[in-house]
Amino acid sequence: MKGMFDTLVKAFRLPDLRKRLIYTLIILGVYMIGGLVPVPGMDREIFSGLVQQWGQLGSMMNIIAGGGLYAATVFAMGITPYINASIIIQLLTVVIPYLENLAKEGESGRKKMSKINRYSAIGLAFLQATLFTWSTRSALSPIMPKFLAGALVVICFTAGTCFIVWLGERINEKGIGNGVSLIIFAGIVTRLPAMTQNLYEKAADVSGRFSNPAIGILLGVLLFIAVACIAIAIIVFVVYVQNAERRIPVQYSKKTVGRKLYGGQSSYIPIKVNQSGVMPVIFAMSILSLPSMIVTFFFANKHGVVIDWFRNFSTSPWYYIFYFLLIIGFTFFYSLIQFNPIEISNNIQKNGGFIPGIRPGKPTTDFILKTASRLNWADGLFLSLICLVPTLAALFSGLEDVWFAGTSVLILTGVANDLVVQIEGQLVTRNYRGFLD
Repeated sequence: MKGMFDTLVKAFRLPDLRKRLIYTLIILGVYMIGGLVPVPGMDREIFSGLVQQWGQLGSMMNIIAGGGLYAATVFAMGITPYINASIIIQLLTVVIPYLENLAKEGESGRKKMSKINRYSAIGLAFLQATLFTWSTRSALSPIMPKFLAGALVVICFTAGTCFIVWLGERINEKGIGNGVSLIIFAGIVTRLPAMTQNLYEKAADVSGRFSNPAIGILLGVLLFIAVACIAIAIIVFVVYVQNAERRIPVQYSKKTVGRKLYGGQSSYIPIKVNQSGVMPVIFAMSILSLPSMIVTFFFANKHGVVIDWFRNFSTSPWYYIFYFLLIIGFTFFYSLIQFNPIEISNNIQKNGGFIPGIRPGKPTTDFILKTASRLNWADGLFLSLICLVPTLAALFSGLEDVWFAGTSVLILTGVANDLVVQIEGQLVTRNYRGFLD
């Protein structure tokens, strides 16, 4: 923690970095102000009550939107359509040769991919806004015709997402850090005071249950301290695992070029334990929430054994079992499309390197694949532990809206780590004096 603050202090001392940091803070401030503007044509209380019935998916979308979904603001959908579009395009890159070639074209390909992501996000935002408005049509304002009120809400929701994407791109160009990630980070951080207030109210409620005020106050304070310490311990554990990596040693053979001898040094291949990030959790939660969303959107007034089972699926023990299995499965799936052991093995062999004790070629590929698979098990179990333990603890203790959600912790720590790494990289670039000083 001290190192992070030292890095920020050093960054503010450099004029260029200071401008980038201030610009980033201004953009985030604009985002926070925009998140307070209510959407016209919608009754906020009715809309909030309907959205809260969506279960885990609605809760996750509200977290990503910084509380804007439950508050029925113009930023109610947040950056979710852009995230979904990026995930879909990333998955299609594996199966569509055109997108795969764009991903390998360098800067020009990256710009084209960004444009595809942007237009896809606009289309998904319009579709999602239409579904949101149709499923919550009972909350539309009676002042104007339903059709006009619905069209107004759809346009505002879509425009709000487009504006958030634009803010994120401005951070990427003139600020520092990943714009989309920082916007999600800012939205989650703004919910921390509400979580603290909920914890304080729970502690006060515990204190009021005892006839002896001294014992009640003592237990309330202990509850507050215990939950706070557990939350801090979870954050420390997540940071530790996210920074952990498995280093595969690589030895490079010596070779003669002209009259000089090159190579012979030892290096390593770093493979992160949490190489999939938070994506498996988002995939798993989206799929598990899809049945209840379909029931809410299209079968809200109907009943039946199957419909009622899917409607209450998020409160069933099967939900948490499938949640665990899907996180493990998507961890391996995401690693499969992101991690290429054949390419790593070929690069090692082309540069005259080898893993000690492992023959070049297919044995090297198999060794790297086996090592990555073992790390995937550790990564999947880690993500399951972080996401399920706080949820189950809140369920059994009755302290809902107090415990840190696992997804929130993963996003907060991941974005903070990435921001510090980028700032440190900028500091090294600007403070480098060369070998002659």
